[in-house]
Amino acid sequence: MADENPFFKPYDTPHGTPPFDKIKIEHYEPAFDEAIRQQKVEIEAIASNPFAPTFQNTIAAMEYSGEMLNRVSGVFFNLLGAESNDEMMMISQRLSPKLSEHSNNINLNEKLFARVKTVYDNRLASDLLPEQIRLVEKYYEQFENSGATLSSEDKETYRKLSMELSKASLDFGQNNLKETNKFEMLLTDEADLAGLPESVLDAAVAKARAKGKEGWMFDLSAPSYIGFMKYSTRRDLREKLYMAYNTKSVMGGEFDNQANIQKIVNLRLQLARLLGYKNYAAYALKDRMAKNEEGVYNLLDRLARAYGETARREVEEVQGYAAKMEGKPIEIQSWDWSFYSDKLKDERFDLNDEMTRPYFELENVKKGVFGLATDLYGLTFVKNPQIPVYHPEVEAFDVMDANGDFLAVLFTDFHPREGKRSGAWMSSFKSQFIKNGADSRPHITIVMNFTRPTETKPALLTFDEVETFLHEFGHALHGMLAKSTYETLSGTSVYRDFVELPSQVMENWLVEKEYLDKFAFHYQTGEKMPAGLVQKIINAANYNTGYLTFRQLSFGYLDMAWHTLEQPFDGDVREFEQKAMLPVKLLPVVPGTSMSTAFGHIFSGGYAAGYYSYKWAEVLDADAFAAFKENGIFDKKTAQSFRVNVLEKGNTEEPMALYKRFRGHEPTVDALLERNGVK
Repeated sequence: MADENPFFKPYDTPHGTPPFDKIKIEHYEPAFDEAIRQQKVEIEAIASNPFAPTFQNTIAAMEYSGEMLNRVSGVFFNLLGAESNDEMMMISQRLSPKLSEHSNNINLNEKLFARVKTVYDNRLASDLLPEQIRLVEKYYEQFENSGATLSSEDKETYRKLSMELSKASLDFGQNNLKETNKFEMLLTDEADLAGLPESVLDAAVAKARAKGKEGWMFDLSAPSYIGFMKYSTRRDLREKLYMAYNTKSVMGGEFDNQANIQKIVNLRLQLARLLGYKNYAAYALKDRMAKNEEGVYNLLDRLARAYGETARREVEEVQGYAAKMEGKPIEIQSWDWSFYSDKLKDERFDLNDEMTRPYFELENVKKGVFGLATDLYGLTFVKNPQIPVYHPEVEAFDVMDANGDFLAVLFTDFHPREGKRSGAWMSSFKSQFIKNGADSRPHITIVMNFTRPTETKPALLTFDEVETFLHEFGHALHGMLAKSTYETLSGTSVYRDFVELPSQVMENWLVEKEYLDKFAFHYQTGEKMPAGLVQKIINAANYNTGYLTFRQLSFGYLDMAWHTLEQPFDGDVREFEQKAMLPVKLLPVVPGTSMSTAFGHIFSGGYAAGYYSYKWAEVLDADAFAAFKENGIFDKKTAQSFRVNVLEKGNTEEPMALYKRFRGHEPTVDALLERNGVK
């Protein structure tokens, strides 16, 4: 019955958060159908309005349409990533063509586009506010990018291509998740566990028991995979796990993604060509700070030159160390890198994850991460058990501003589960906007795959996991502090190569003693992290900076290679990939492996022709953090300027204008090179 479906009425929950305790899987499809029907009626009313087109009766009316669809989508697609199952995946397959068709029906509606175009053509002479002009331009671009200016015949082609692309991207992501979940390595012989620390073993025992098995289980989830690759002295088992991880969806079988890649890149090329661009990158980059492929390659090539010598030296050093450790020459393979480089780091800096882990107990880390927002922006976080959550491990917090005003709801979801895709991300169940003078505050979620607690220990995180937490929390701040009138321009709805600035800048605090002293306490003794250990973290901050930069650049080059194709692709995925990554290849190619078939960022996420954004934003974040270093890392004035000029503004202005208002100048690559010690 419709009246029993929680999506059919306003949510009766704290702050209007989703009533997860009442939402059942059978509610989604009827809710989507009704939500699509409602927005169709709203859009038809706008398109058929007998009055002359204005900002209010056309652009604002479109902006506020589809309220129910936003609510249902916000829940379904977030849970599809964080708490999925086969039934959810099947629903998403059925929804994909419906939603593509609905979107196309709006963007290819000629009467509607004629009204939008009229408002667009008169935007500068209509007494509109700057934010309203920006919104008009975004809607016009959305129509233009979605084929509104095409001939009738080409519009039909656009519909077909976009629906096929949507389905292929969905298939890619689901294959990836299923392939990841499929692999298990159960060890029952203690000899196979050589080198593994207690924390990794405890987690492996817990994983085996959860599956009703005895022994130590390892899989392809991040804490399990990374821990084994870093510590296991069993080279044969490292190779086995590495091959499982790096041959995901490329070995044939039902979850193979090679055909999906071919389909996705060719459909993207066809769409770009249809819209008048030479390739997909040209189409995607016009709304980015980089502007075009030349801007992207300038950055990638410059960083490849700047870090090349350092990267090659680091590989030689690890190679030499491995030979010394083994007492014979050894050619390092990809499954060796993590093991030997970590051992060298341990020897050189007397530092490894097991030394810092006891000081990064999850509850303390939460206080430290939330506390940074308190120190910088005056925010407070109060757990609210009245807010329904979608899994018992999820927590919900009321976020309050310095003056006591309610700012946002923050959901946190920390540990791997079978229904959760790998990686870490921030999203929203509802973004911020202002309607009828009322500021509707956002509901933000951050999802991670961190080390679980065990029977004997709480969740003790690695340094990298704490850094990831800070990164996603930076995205969350961008969403929570949003102060826009229109949802389309709110929070993280910014250019892809600007969105990583608020997240990456947060990582900088983690190598500052003044910050670590606030929360890095030993989980048993309560003692602060010793000054000597903090100094080791600082000393080791640039360890393998060249290698890691080359790794990121290789992903950027691969992404650009796929999206600068000007002819349909019908080659071998692995060969294409190897050629694309060659300029920054440091270790021998491993036959049979493929990055592309599991490269969710670009084939099922939003980073197509945009993976370079991480390095672009790193240039920005190093330059931005230099302002905090100059004025004090907890300086309220600098933080307030960053909040007002960057975090609150969303996409209401050009990102470079916002950045310059905060920093006083355009960013240069110098601060990054200096921070990494390669200048």
